[in-house]
Formats: sequence, C-alpha cells, structure tokens
Amino acid sequence: MELSSEFWWFILIGLGAQLVDGALGMAFGLVSSSVMLAMGIPPAQASAAIHTAEVFTTGASGVSHLVAGNVDKRLFFRLAIPGAIGGAVGAYGLTQLPGDVIRPLIYLYLLVLAIIILARAAGRLMPKGEVKRVPVLGFVAGFLDASGGGGWGPVATSTLLARGGQARTTIGTVNASEFAVTLTVSATFLMSMGLHHLQIVAGLLIGGMMAAPVAALLVKRLKERWVLIAVGVLVLAISLFQIGHALTGYLGR
Repeated sequence: MELSSEFWWFILIGLGAQLVDGALGMAFGLVSSSVMLAMGIPPAQASAAIHTAEVFTTGASGVSHLVAGNVDKRLFFRLAIPGAIGGAVGAYGLTQLPGDVIRPLIYLYLLVLAIIILARAAGRLMPKGEVKRVPVLGFVAGFLDASGGGGWGPVATSTLLARGGQARTTIGTVNASEFAVTLTVSATFLMSMGLHHLQIVAGLLIGGMMAAPVAALLVKRLKERWVLIAVGVLVLAISLFQIGHALTGYLGR
C-alpha cells in the first residue's frame, strides 16, 4: 500500500476522535466524519472507513476501560446483547422508519438529556439510583446507531448519566459494549469492502488505538463533575447543531 501525505492526517483524526469518544463516551464518528468531510472526502467513503475502523477502536477502548476498572460487568451484558440485536435489526433494514422525521425527535430528546446532565453537574438534580430498562435502552441505541442516526454513544451515555449513573463506569461500560454493537453492524460491510479505503481505515485505527488507553485513564482520574459538564456541553452542541440543520433544511424546501 502506497501511503500519501494525508495518511498522517488520518492518524491525527483518529487520535483526536478517540480521545473525545473514550473520555466522554461518544462522538468518534461525529468528530472524524466532520474533519474528513471538510477535507473533501466523499460522505460514503468517509462513513465506510469510519465504520470499519470503529470495530478495532471500540475493541481497544473497551479493553483499556476494562484494565482501568471502568467497566460494570452487569451493565455491560445488559447493554451489549440488546444493543447488538438492535444493531442487527437496523443494519438489515427490517423496518422502514422515516429517518428525516425520527432524527429531529432524537436530537430533541438529547437536548433534554443535556440540560438534565448539566443540572446534575451543577448540583441541582439528585441521581435517581439504578437505571431501569437498560436492555430497552441498549436495543434502541443500537438500532439508531446502525440505521444512520449515530445514536449509540449520545443516547446510551446521556441517558445513563442523566438517570444517575456514575460517570466513570457509565462511560467505560458504554465504550466496552459498543464493540459488540459495532462488530455486529459492521460484519456484512467488512465482508464486502475488501481492501477499499484501507489507508483511511489504517490511519484512524492507529490513531484511535494510541488514544484509547489515555482516554480510559482520563475518565478514571478526572472529577465526575467535570466529566458531566463536558458530556453535557458536547451533547448540547450536537443536539442544537442537528436541530438547526434540520430546521434549515425544512425551511429551505
């Protein structure tokens, strides 16, 4: 494989995206796709490469969080198994939900979660204890992730934190269980892709695996309040941007 000068940029993109994702439990795809699209890479090519690289980066992230003691094993299985099933359902397109209608509702939901998380960080909201219906949450987040909504990290992490989950174990467990979801969703595409986009995948993979242990240590050492603030601000920014984008598209028709 002949490497171009852009290969080093892909390593940096993977490094930065995985630092954010591993530390806050979301946004590998959001960060990497935003930068790659700005570089002029076609959306389909960027999406395929990111999806493939995530199989490996989520595995490295999950192992790093497990070694750092950030994974709640009971929560892991309650999330991972339904999440993989939801991902399979979304990947094989067994439903025909109108994505343009559903996605704005998802981001309205995330906007509410962002406000709750920031209120909790400010000490205005007391945690409710153990989160119920975790398997349902895992299924929905996996389905949204596979069907193009990119919902695993934002939906799973935000919901668990808003309902009182401990920041360190919530982020660590969501990252670890994402491997099962991503592997399930990506299996068919990996079989058909062959060696296409290998340079992009390799760059994202190298950068992501370098960042995974660092991000896991950050989650373990940072104060929970600052993690909650960072997650809340990130989810708030994502939801407001996507809602604004949807409204702009609707008004422009």
